[in-house]
Amino acid sequence: MRGKYQRAYQQGHTVKVYQEDGSVTLQYFTLENGAVMLEPEIKQYFPDSESVNKALRSLIELIPGKPAKRSASPRKKKPSARF
Repeated sequence: MRGKYQRAYQQGHTVKVYQEDGSVTLQYFTLENGAVMLEPEIKQYFPDSESVNKALRSLIELIPGKPAKRSASPRKKKPSARF
């Protein structure tokens, strides 16, 4: 059944992280603290956080009226047309 655990995942889940020294750390995750769910057809293009963040940063630059952070490499300015 597709989406069988979606409701439970949206409510949050706990992950046990086993350390090399034998200790166990519990981490609690919810969608509100940064996790997003990608549809399978999207995930094939963006397999990890780095690829998603890179794509979203490039889209942010296209949003009018929003200040975009400059990338590390400066862009060449297009010459402005004078009338």
